[in-house]
This record gives sequence, C-alpha cells and structure tokens, in this order.
Amino acid sequence: MDITESILNAYLEQNCDPESTLLAQINRETHLTQTQSHMLSGHYQGRILALFSKLISPSRILEIGTFTGYSALCLLEGLHEKGELHTIDQNEELEERVRGYFEASGKAQQIHFHIGNALDIIPGLPHDFDLVFIDADKKNNLSYLELAYEKTRTGALIMIDNVLWKGRVFDEHPDTQTRYILELNEALAEDKRFDKLILPVRDGVYLLRKR
Repeated sequence: MDITESILNAYLEQNCDPESTLLAQINRETHLTQTQSHMLSGHYQGRILALFSKLISPSRILEIGTFTGYSALCLLEGLHEKGELHTIDQNEELEERVRGYFEASGKAQQIHFHIGNALDIIPGLPHDFDLVFIDADKKNNLSYLELAYEKTRTGALIMIDNVLWKGRVFDEHPDTQTRYILELNEALAEDKRFDKLILPVRDGVYLLRKR
C-alpha cells in the first residue's frame, strides 16, 4: 500500500463513526485467521455501506459475497425493522463463524444466509430488493448484475465493489481478472438503465440507481 493511501485511510477512519464492538471483533478476527483478509470491507467502507442503507431504509437487501459477515452487518444497520437481508457465499468453511456473528448482532432473524452458487440461488429469491451489494468473484459480475436488475425495484441502489482493482484497470497489459473488471466498467458506462458513478474510495465502488 502506498504510504499516502495509508495515511488517508487512517484519517478517514478517525473522522467517521466508529465501528461497533461486534464489527471491531470481526475485523480483528478476520485479519488474524483469514489469508485473504483484504477482502473484508473494513471500517471506512463499512460506514459508507451503513450510511447508504440508512438513507434508503430498505425493506429488502441482497448481498452477493458474504465473506466473514462484516459488510452484511453494516448494511443491516439501515434495514427496515420488518425487513430482510439475503446474503450469499460459497465458502462452507466460514458458515459456522459467520452465523455466530449474525447471532451476536441480535438480528439474526432478519438475515437469510445462503450457502451455494449465487447464480443458482438468486433466481429463487423474492423480488423488489431496494439495495444490492455485489462483492464476489469478478468473472461473474455482469451475470450477477443482470440477475440483480431483474430482482430490484425502480429506484433501487446497486453497489459493486473493487471496480478500480488496486489501479490495475490502468495497466497497459491487463491480466485476466482485470479484464473482467474492465468489461464490467465499459458495459456500465454505456448502460442506459442506470444513473451511475464510480465512488473512488478504497478499491472503487460503482453506484448504480435503477431507472
């Protein structure tokens, strides 16, 4: 990480709301136990997710890519008191740990945690999601987006993570993973179904409002 980025991140975290005790625990334990801890949304991005959720007050949230549950719990902060959050991940090894975090939140009854392939699971979910967060394998981002589009209401917010890909989107000779990101970004730039912009925080978040 560039030192300037490190200083900026520290400053941003100091000047936003703090993590809850549970989120701080998940953050710490993820970095201690997971080799890919960089996939965690983290403090500052988590506050972004929570704030958007609170602004929308969604009745239904869909998350594609649960990891250790940090982002799901951030999104849950704005969920309507009678709402539901559906989150999907393929990693069975983390299921027990994640369900424990959800129970500790006191709102596990509002969370539907699906283990399996999101491409198979999403078609069977309810319609009219108000908020979607896509943070899973990059190869299938466009497919996830199309499925999410079919399941969301007009005016819904769809957020896609990692669209700047640590700056590799500017590489002269992009690798395969980067090409997936470029394909997504180029397709969205021309897509008239959304109001859109890239929020250049952390690894880049595409914000899409369904027209």
